[in-house]
Amino acid sequence: MMTNHGNRLTQGQFSFLPDLTDAQISRQIEYALRNNYAVGIEYTDDPHPRNTYWEMFGNPMFDLKDPGGILMEINNCRKAFPQHYVRVTAFDSTQGVESPRMSFIVNRPAREPGFGLARTEVEGRQVRYRISSYATDKPEGERY
Repeated sequence: MMTNHGNRLTQGQFSFLPDLTDAQISRQIEYALRNNYAVGIEYTDDPHPRNTYWEMFGNPMFDLKDPGGILMEINNCRKAFPQHYVRVTAFDSTQGVESPRMSFIVNRPAREPGFGLARTEVEGRQVRYRISSYATDKPEGERY
């Protein structure tokens, strides 16, 4: 059984591990580049599991082959959005489409508010559940 100590957001690879160091992130980027994946950097302040379209930080780096350049962009994103979630996504275009092959979080807010579960009883004795991020209780830009 896996336990999520500290109620951290668990999306993507490595989400149950402690935060990756820059050296570990560089090794993951090297792996992606060796496999000819394009790397993109995204950020959000609404980490709901169905919110799959995060904001892009710059353009995906299709032709960049230097992990140091990608790490520099990650650090620029962290600096610009220190209280947001930042993730790195590596895309594989070998099948003619951009399929995500890797995705992992490289920055988190200092305090992660978590999620609430709302239960609603509807007709026929059915129960429906809705999950929402506590972060969205405040308007965008004021969440953290």
